[in-house]
This record gives sequence, structure tokens and C-alpha cells, in this order.
Amino acid sequence: MSGANLTIFRAYAQKSNPASLPPSVLLSHSETCLTVFDAFPKSIFHFLVIPRVRPPFNVYQLANLRSLLKCEKSNAKQILTDLSQEADNVKRMIESEMLKKYGFKWEIWMGFHAVPSMEHLHLHILSADLCSPRMKLKKHYNSFHPKLGFFLHLSDVLSWFDAEPSYYQTISQLKMSEYEPLLKDDLSCWKCDRSFSNMPKLKSHLQEEFDKLSDQEKVKAERKRKRVDSVARTSTKQTSGEKDDPRPDKLARESEGSKDNNED
Repeated sequence: MSGANLTIFRAYAQKSNPASLPPSVLLSHSETCLTVFDAFPKSIFHFLVIPRVRPPFNVYQLANLRSLLKCEKSNAKQILTDLSQEADNVKRMIESEMLKKYGFKWEIWMGFHAVPSMEHLHLHILSADLCSPRMKLKKHYNSFHPKLGFFLHLSDVLSWFDAEPSYYQTISQLKMSEYEPLLKDDLSCWKCDRSFSNMPKLKSHLQEEFDKLSDQEKVKAERKRKRVDSVARTSTKQTSGEKDDPRPDKLARESEGSKDNNED
């Protein structure tokens, strides 16, 4: 990847008017952040939330998570809080699109790469499926495996601020030598832990797992729809004054016959 491409997020973050970015790049923006489409999505839904360059921070302090965590603690935490708030908005957008396109919602992950390949801090927001044509290499997959350790969940990073001993002295050092070997770990399904010898086999399995989830959710949705329809019919009867005769049909008929005889 060229040097210009490696710093493209920095260029986005320095724009005074993010709305000038093309719609194929920009999803949304706020006073503190902007959200862009991942150019090489590794899941069905995959976005990046980027902090805009604003005082008291400069581009070097916002280069990555490691550089941010060397800054004054409350300021660093505020950047992550801003990213988290924007990520929640993006999550709601994704869930709405999930329902529209697939008829159900599934898990969404938010986190950072311990050793990012691109300059400027960026928070990944992606759907928990890892089913994408762009998911080609072992390092791609292992960088997002939610239990491997290279993908640092946002909630975990935020917890470092209250951790003892000081997060500055432990986890937040993010040493490349400790994290990069994780990208070479054996392939395993993040959902069932089954091992695979190569990416094509793993990708086929991940698609099967997603299709299985889709089928299960469709069954649940159909059951829910039937329950709602049943409640709606009952409510309509009650509103119109109709009442179901609790007696068996035979007894009801006999009662009516007895009534006719008495009237004679």
C-alpha cells in the first residue's frame, strides 16, 4: 500500500468540512468524529470511526491508540468517549439496515487493532459474521477474531483507565512484538472454535454458520409474527364486542333447543 493511502485517514480527519467527502467514503460526521466506509470490508457491515483533529490534540498524538494513551489521561479518555458515542449511532444505523435487508439483527463488534496498518486512530465497527469477499488472508481474519487478542474491544480499552496497576505501565504499551505474532496463529472459527487448515475452508464454514443463524432467526420471526397476529385478532374481537361462547358447540345447541321448547 502506498504512503499516501496509509495516511488517508489523517487527511480525512484534518478536513474542516467532512461533508465534502464523497458519499462512497463518508457515512456520517459530527463535531468530534467522522465515520467512513471501510474500503476493504471484512464483514457484511464494516465502518471506521475516526477522531477529527482538534485542540488539544495534533496528528501525531492521534496517530494510533498507543500514541493516544501517552497523552493526558482525561483528554485521552474523552477522545475514546467521543468515538464510543459516535459508534453507538453507527450501530443503530447498521441494525436498521440489518432488519431491512435480512429481517433480523446480529451482534456488532467495536474495537481497535493493537498494531494498525493505517495511520491515524480509527475504531472498527463491524458485524459479527466476518463473511466478506475481502476476507482473504489469515492475517485479515486473525486481526478481527474477537477472542484472539489482536482485536481490542472498545469496552476493554475504556476499562484500562480504571485498571490497576496504571494502564500506562501495562496493557496500553501495545508492544508490536507481543501482538504481531497473533496474526500467524492457527485458523479457528470465532464462534465454535473449530480449527481449519486454510482460509477457503474457514470461509465456507463461516458462511454456513451465518446461514444457520439466518434460518434460526427467520423461524423466530415467524413465530413472533403469528403471536402478534393472534393477539391482534383477540383484541379486534374484544373491541367489536364479540365474545367467544366458552361452551362446547353441542351444549350450546342443546341449550338453544331447550330454550325454544320452553317458549312454546
